[in-house]
Amino acid sequence: MKKIGIIICGRYQTCGGGKCLRSMRERTGGFARYPKDEELQLVGYSYCGGCPGGNVEYVPEEMIKNGAEVIHLATGLVVGYPPCPRIRDFKEFLENKYKVECVIGTHPIPLKYLEAHGQLSSWKKMNMDKIAGHLMEEDREIMKAYN
Repeated sequence: MKKIGIIICGRYQTCGGGKCLRSMRERTGGFARYPKDEELQLVGYSYCGGCPGGNVEYVPEEMIKNGAEVIHLATGLVVGYPPCPRIRDFKEFLENKYKVECVIGTHPIPLKYLEAHGQLSSWKKMNMDKIAGHLMEEDREIMKAYN
């Protein structure tokens, strides 16, 4: 069993997590990396704390106490407008301070967001193809189903 923590963007702090949990069940998006026969258990779910992300310093500790082996930075940090400028810093911080694997992305990028954001200079400046390229490799029909 793999124990997972999820940190979402503060802009979506009231999100119920439906797309993330669906993706976790379906093994799509950031969860495609896990074998379908491996049980995944969500042991923590929180938001970053809003800009500049103060909760990223503290909530992983609780997630890890609950057994988190991997922390996913939610897809909302990638597809929100503008994309989170601290996403790389969050990943580096989590991996260095907490020695925990950090994955960028949870659910697939909704196709409508990929089509809109993929053309923006903010997306290109952030090198989202490098940061979240694995999310963009998802089947387009699956991305459309997450619209």
